[in-house]
Amino acid sequence: MPPVDPSQHDRFFLQQRIRPVINQYECSTLAADGKSAGEAVCFVEQKRFKFKEDLRAFTDASKREELFRIKARQAFDPRARYKVTDASGAHIGELGKAFGKSLLRSTWEIFDSGGSKIGWAQERSVPVALLRRAVGFIPYVENVADWLPIPYHFDWYRGDEPVGGLSRVLGLRDRYVLDLAGDSERVIDRRVALALAVGMDAMQAR
Repeated sequence: MPPVDPSQHDRFFLQQRIRPVINQYECSTLAADGKSAGEAVCFVEQKRFKFKEDLRAFTDASKREELFRIKARQAFDPRARYKVTDASGAHIGELGKAFGKSLLRSTWEIFDSGGSKIGWAQERSVPVALLRRAVGFIPYVENVADWLPIPYHFDWYRGDEPVGGLSRVLGLRDRYVLDLAGDSERVIDRRVALALAVGMDAMQAR
């Protein structure tokens, strides 16, 4: 069966595999029930403890065929851009953390292959964002912070127009629903969208 083309879909389901040392994610279309995995789209893997973030998405867990790759342009830079390339290495977009805005609640910017900003995503709730940061400083609690049932929702925009969002599904492992139905023209490349959805978890040490 040929791999599912993400450019033909607007709703996705992401779930993290529980693995030591390596971050791994399974990305699928969203099933009809709106809360579980449909058809598999890609398998994403990131090695931990790397100085430069490097996440690679493959069509399946065999890792024979690459779909896209995310890599930081600079190491140790909170304002770093993350370049997204396709299987051939062609530049298809970039992701960037909006450092100033992220001091209050995490905000990411989305750029096309030409470097033009085409969208952005921001954590929905200020109180929840502050709570999420606070638990990381509480002794003992910080060690299990990722397991706490804290909502983790992002609203996505094109300009000032809301186009969807990323919402955490509560459970023992990180699972998310990505809904970009509002981007009906699919201006945001779905591979770049999936890259950001995974990156929000992996690159923020979620």
